[in-house]
Amino acid sequence: MVYERIQPGVFLSRTNRFLAEVDLGGRIERCHVKNTGRCKELLRRGAPVFVQAAENPDRKTKYDLISVRKREQVVNIDSQAPNRLFAEWVQNGNLFHTVTKLRPECKYGSSRFDFYLEADGRNIFAEVKGVTLEKRGTALFPDAPTERGVRHLRELCDCVQDGFDAYVVFVIQMQGVRLFRPNYATHPQFGAALAKAAAAGVHIFALDCTVTPDSIAIRHEIPIDLFPPLVKRKD
Repeated sequence: MVYERIQPGVFLSRTNRFLAEVDLGGRIERCHVKNTGRCKELLRRGAPVFVQAAENPDRKTKYDLISVRKREQVVNIDSQAPNRLFAEWVQNGNLFHTVTKLRPECKYGSSRFDFYLEADGRNIFAEVKGVTLEKRGTALFPDAPTERGVRHLRELCDCVQDGFDAYVVFVIQMQGVRLFRPNYATHPQFGAALAKAAAAGVHIFALDCTVTPDSIAIRHEIPIDLFPPLVKRKD
C-alpha cells in the first residue's frame, strides 16, 4: 500500500480526536487525524510525523496525518490501512489457498464484521484490528477500553458455534515487535474475551508490517501471548 503526496512535519498538538496541528516547514497546518484512538505515546509535541496532501484542494483540512516516527521506526496510524492490507494479503494467496468470495462489512447478529470470506470450502467471518501501541518490543491492543471489541469477540464465538470459521487478525502497523499481547492493563475484559475466543476455536493471528513514510505492507506473523503478565500458566 503506497501513499502519494507525503510530506514531513513536526507534531505540535491534538486539538480533538480528529484534528492536529502540525508544523510543515515553519507553516502551521490543521491536519485530519486518521485514527480516533488515543495514540498518546506517539503524538507527542515535537515528534516527527508524515502527512499526506489531500487530493481535493478545497477540503477544510488540506492534509491527513498518516504516520509518526518513534525512535528508529515509523508507525503508521491510518486506521483505514489494516483492512486494506488484510484484503490485499488474503487475495495474494496468504492464509488461504483459494478465495472465492471476499466481502467487506458483513452483518452477523448485532455485529458488523470487517469481512465475510468463502475460501478453501469454508465460510468465514474475520475481524481486523489495527495496532499502534508498543511497549518494550511487545505490541498491545487496545490502547483504550473497547466494549465494541469485546462484543465482536463474543459474537465470533457464536459464529463458531453456528458452524462458521472465525478469525481475529491484529495488523501491527510497525516493524520490530517481538510479541503481541492483549492490553490487560487498559482493558482486562478484552484480554479475557480474546483468550476465551481462542479456546472456543476462533483463529487469532498477529501480523507485523514493513512501514516507510509513504508505504506499508504486511511482513509476517509474530507470536501471540494471550495470558496476562505475571500469571503462572498451568502445564
